[in-house]
Amino acid sequence: MEVVNKYVSLKHHVDGYPSESDFELSTTPLQPAPGSGEVIVKNLYLSIDPYQLDRMKRYSSSHTTCPAAAQIEPEQRIDAYGVGKVVASGRAELEEGDVVAGLLGWEQYTVVRPGTVLMKVDAKDLPLSCYASVLGTSGLTAFAGFYDVCKPKKGEKVFVSAASGSVGSLVGQYAKLSGCYVVGCAGSKQKVDLLKGKLGFDDAFNYKEEADLKSALRRYFPEGIDIYFDNVGAAMLEAAVANMNPFGRVAVCGAISEYTNAGKRAAPDLMDVIYKRITLRGFLALDYLHLHEQFSAATSDHLRRGRMTSLEDVSVGIESLPTAFVGLFRGDNVGKKLVRVGELEG
Repeated sequence: MEVVNKYVSLKHHVDGYPSESDFELSTTPLQPAPGSGEVIVKNLYLSIDPYQLDRMKRYSSSHTTCPAAAQIEPEQRIDAYGVGKVVASGRAELEEGDVVAGLLGWEQYTVVRPGTVLMKVDAKDLPLSCYASVLGTSGLTAFAGFYDVCKPKKGEKVFVSAASGSVGSLVGQYAKLSGCYVVGCAGSKQKVDLLKGKLGFDDAFNYKEEADLKSALRRYFPEGIDIYFDNVGAAMLEAAVANMNPFGRVAVCGAISEYTNAGKRAAPDLMDVIYKRITLRGFLALDYLHLHEQFSAATSDHLRRGRMTSLEDVSVGIESLPTAFVGLFRGDNVGKKLVRVGELEG
C-alpha cells in the first residue's frame, strides 16, 4: 500500500525560543517494503512536548545520554508519542484497522519499523485522545515520578511547578488522591483558578506576580515543603529547595525555563541539600515502562469514576504542528497539548 504523506521537519537547528519559521511542511510517498515487518499507521493524535526543543539544538550535553534525547537534524523526521490506526501491517499481531499507541511522528502517516513498540488501544469508554495524554507518556511520567521518585506519605506538603501543564496537572491530582496538601504555580489567573477549582489543588499562585519566589513559597508553605515536583528548573528549583523540610524529595522532571536560555541554570544551595538530606532525582518515563500496566489500570479507573480530570488543549491539522509547539514556550496551552492529525474513520 502506498500513501502520500505530509510531514513537518526542521529547517535548521534551533537555539533559544522557537518560531514557526524554524519548520517546514513537506510531502513524500510512503510504502512499506514487502516482507519487512513494517507497519503504516495513520496518525490521529500526536503529543506535543517541550523537551523536544532540547533535541533541536545545535548542541546539548543530553544528546548522547539516551535515544530519547538524541539530536534532531534538519529535514529529519521528528518522532513523537501518539495514537493512530493501522492501515497496512507486516506484523502478525497487528491487523489493518487496529488502533495503536506508540512512537509515531510529526506527520500524517508513520512507517513503524520492526522492534518499535506499538500497544493496541481499546478506546471503548474513554476518549481516544486520552491515550496520547493522561494515559500516554505524560501520564506515566506523572505517575512514576510522584509515586516512585517522591514516595508520598499521607499529609505531606507537595509543591508542583507548571502545575497546569500536561504533567503537573496530573501530579497535583495524584497528590490529592494520596491525601497530601498540594500547592501549584502557573503563569496566569485563569490557570490559577483552574488549579484551585476544577483540579482541586489546596492553593495556587501566579509566579509572574511574585518578586521573590523564596518568600512566596514560605507564605504558601509555612511548615515547609516535603515534596517538590519540578517541571521548570532555574530559580523555582532554588526557591523550593530553600523551603524544603529535612528528607525532602525533589522529582526533577523538566526544565522548561532553561530550554530557551543557555545562561539560565538552577543553583540550589548545596548546604541545604546536604544538611537537610534532600534527594534530587532526575528520571524519564522510559525508566518506568514496567509500571505501565499498573499506571494505566489505576488512572483509567480514576478517570471513569470522575476522581481525575484530563486537561487537553487540542489543535487540528498537520499544518498546526509548528504553532502548537511554539505555543508551549509562550505558555499558551492549558493541560496536555495535542494535535489531531486525522480522524479514526476515513
